[in-house]
Amino acid sequence: MITVISGTNRVGSNTLKIAKHYVQLLQKNSAETEDIRLLDLANIPLSYYENDTFAGDNQHPELRKIQEDFIIPADKFVFVIPEYNGSFPGILKMFIDVCSVYMMKESFKIGTKKALLVGVASGRSGNLRGLEHFSGVLNYLNVIVLPNHLPISSVHKLMDAEGNVTDADTIKVTEAQVVDFLKM
Repeated sequence: MITVISGTNRVGSNTLKIAKHYVQLLQKNSAETEDIRLLDLANIPLSYYENDTFAGDNQHPELRKIQEDFIIPADKFVFVIPEYNGSFPGILKMFIDVCSVYMMKESFKIGTKKALLVGVASGRSGNLRGLEHFSGVLNYLNVIVLPNHLPISSVHKLMDAEGNVTDADTIKVTEAQVVDFLKM
């Protein structure tokens, strides 16, 4: 199973649009039987992250269900991560932290789970620094990270009004990244 994670809680974000693009690329390039799921962090209420949720057994039941449906069974992850203040969003870090409290070994299966990282920014760096920061978090959890991080700059200029990626070069590099990732 592959879980594509839109790494922000901003509703209607360009991050989600790019995450949906990756779902389409994975569906196009993977085996017909591959289970590909999209997890939009904007759909998880902040109340699920209350302080006592970090006590393991106190995790919000709906957050636990999300972890059991999207994180534990996944063999691979695609993280689409917007640039927030030169790094990645705090909500993504909090989500990973909560998932490492309950069934951490099952969630991140040391050395067997793999991740692809995509940075998204309206500026010119494509969140390159945030990808490096988040790669360090995943390395700490022993997740194998595809070295080909893809920073997507000026993301709003690469899509049509409906949020479909229309830029030929972006389509080409994202598809090449997905093909490499599926070979991992």
